[in-house]
Amino acid sequence: MPKKAKAAGSRKEEGPVPCKQMKVEAAGGPSALNFDSPSSLFESLISPIKTETFFKEFWEQKPLLIRRDDPALATYCGSLFKLTDLKSLCSQGLYYGRDVNVCRCVGGKKKVLNKDGKAHFLQLRKDFDQKRATIQFHQPQRFKDELWRIQEKLECYFGSLVGSNVYITPAGSQGLPPHYDDVEVFILQLEGEKHWRLYHPTVPLAREYSVEAEERIGRPVHEFTLKPGDLLYFPRGTIHQADTPAGLAHSTHVTISTYQNNSWGDFLLDTISGLVFDTAEEDVELRAGIPRQLLLVESTAVATRRLSGFLRMLADRLEGTKELLSSDMKKDFIMHRLPPYSAGGGAELSTPGGKLPRLDSVVRLQFKDHIVLTVLPDQDQSDEAQEKMVYIYHSLRNRRETHMMGNEEETESHGLRFPLSHLDALKQIWNSSAVSVKDLKLTADEEKENLILKQS
Repeated sequence: MPKKAKAAGSRKEEGPVPCKQMKVEAAGGPSALNFDSPSSLFESLISPIKTETFFKEFWEQKPLLIRRDDPALATYCGSLFKLTDLKSLCSQGLYYGRDVNVCRCVGGKKKVLNKDGKAHFLQLRKDFDQKRATIQFHQPQRFKDELWRIQEKLECYFGSLVGSNVYITPAGSQGLPPHYDDVEVFILQLEGEKHWRLYHPTVPLAREYSVEAEERIGRPVHEFTLKPGDLLYFPRGTIHQADTPAGLAHSTHVTISTYQNNSWGDFLLDTISGLVFDTAEEDVELRAGIPRQLLLVESTAVATRRLSGFLRMLADRLEGTKELLSSDMKKDFIMHRLPPYSAGGGAELSTPGGKLPRLDSVVRLQFKDHIVLTVLPDQDQSDEAQEKMVYIYHSLRNRRETHMMGNEEETESHGLRFPLSHLDALKQIWNSSAVSVKDLKLTADEEKENLILKQS
């Protein structure tokens, strides 16, 4: 974690401490991100920093600034989103609040200048030019293919939802007051220049968004200006503010964010209920009633000791289990993430030549990064004695248009369910680059063929 900021009076009158910086010299040929795999995409995004170094020294710990001197990369970044794109995007039907916000930081507070209903380019440009307002574009990956391509790969890499926002700020203006976020943030500068100030977190690894007053945060510990192609990373909880310097062209940057509600605490909350439910089926002590009037009084020492004992017993059970952990986080992630980039709705399993698989076929799993395997009580049974089933959820039919938009109606999950007896065979397919159908760990040949045909 970053060191605590010194008291204001204890600092010498030096400038802010530079952020950890890496400079990339201009390459001889075109520079672009590497989309061969999720890991190669992330490696190219943070190049020349190695991924091992990044996660050991920076991830969830401190900011990283990578300055680039690469015209080809700057051109590529400029193509991701620019001010002039708004004209064509508005023609597709954008709405204030949902798709765009118009705002400006005035006196340390955010002033929202949104109109009602549909956003029109001429009005956006008028507010941008005359009111010096920042235009915030929500989740541009819904419209811009290359951002979809980047974020889909990053979701595979992190195993967590990856959202984005574009900020377009006129010269001599600031859109947002000092604040911190509940996400890990990667910032790519796309157009113009942006002046940034970072401050020590008041809440390290924060779990929610919050605005911070200038008098509370003290002096910035990092201060710098991003140019096209530059990359900035900082952990959730890092207090920050940014403005476009006066006398320059407007600034456009994209924030790519991830790891919201993705902590050990979240995972523990997600798994503990299933663990308690399963254990209570076997342990009569967990089914015994709590003392009379316990809910009407403060917790007693006896109740606390009893709960502590149960938690120790659950910990022992958890360490000894070999079964896949049931997790709503898995299902939520797979339901709401981006579909594969230009996947074309391919099948989940394939065989050479595209023929239907048979007993003598060799099959492999496609789009593995878009599939999760989990064990859950049978969702189709309403009685208390729900039999456990193996569920395979996938994101192949997810809608890019609703990604990260919080649509409550988008609750349909896509997937398949199998008897628990099929778990070893499904793991076999999952863990193999290719597997023969006849070698699957099932008793009957008919079962083997049916399992494969169900997924084809």
